[in-house]
Amino acid sequence: MTTITSPEKNRKQGQPAMNTPPIVSPEAWEAAREQLLVKEKAMIRARDALAAERRRMPWVAVEKAYAFDGPGGEASLLDLFQGRRQLIVYRAFFEPGVHGWPEHACIGCSLGADQVSHLAHLNARDTTLVYASRAPQADIARLKARMGWEIPWVTITDSFDADFGVDEWHGHNAFIRDGDRVFRTYFINSRGDEAMGTVWSYLDMTALGRQEEWEDSPEGYPQTRPYKWWNWNDSYVPNAAPDPKWVKVSDAGEAAFRKRDG
Repeated sequence: MTTITSPEKNRKQGQPAMNTPPIVSPEAWEAAREQLLVKEKAMIRARDALAAERRRMPWVAVEKAYAFDGPGGEASLLDLFQGRRQLIVYRAFFEPGVHGWPEHACIGCSLGADQVSHLAHLNARDTTLVYASRAPQADIARLKARMGWEIPWVTITDSFDADFGVDEWHGHNAFIRDGDRVFRTYFINSRGDEAMGTVWSYLDMTALGRQEEWEDSPEGYPQTRPYKWWNWNDSYVPNAAPDPKWVKVSDAGEAAFRKRDG
């Protein structure tokens, strides 16, 4: 095992030398990785268990009628679902008084918007993501065009932000509907928002989860085989059977993983 002894070898001009880890052989590196991998897998299992607890969280009925301004005019909270069963609303700060106004939204909220994955995959799991701010729709449309964002984005017109804990700080609220009745199911804010953006982070915070057979979910929850529902973002067809060729490929991949992990 050797170490870098000269600070000049890992010092950028004008910066102090870094106290770097040791330099080892490929075999020693692989052994160190396998040791850390045990902890990483434990963390993944803990994350799955936490998501399972979220799916058992009690729901609270949303009794108040909220009104938003959208690209098509006034919209209710139920309208934001766009006909899907689940809804996630992120409170983004874009309004007078926020740093960056009127050219930009909050820097942190903007970084989060840049992380949002293609929404077709989330929509394929009967879930809609919407951003909500207090800026007028004309300003939101201008901002989205400038930044290249295609996220549905509405204007808050009443006490929605105060009622759901996002009047002073950002956060994601998850909802589910049963017909025309809407229920709040979960809330993530502060550092929890840092992990949001992937289809998995969004689904894991919802009441129905990823809706895959391996998940620990209450009886009767919708579940299908993992991988099979995936598709290209321009090729989803509601209620269509999985592509047989993709089923064959993903089955082979699952079998290889099981064999490798024993």
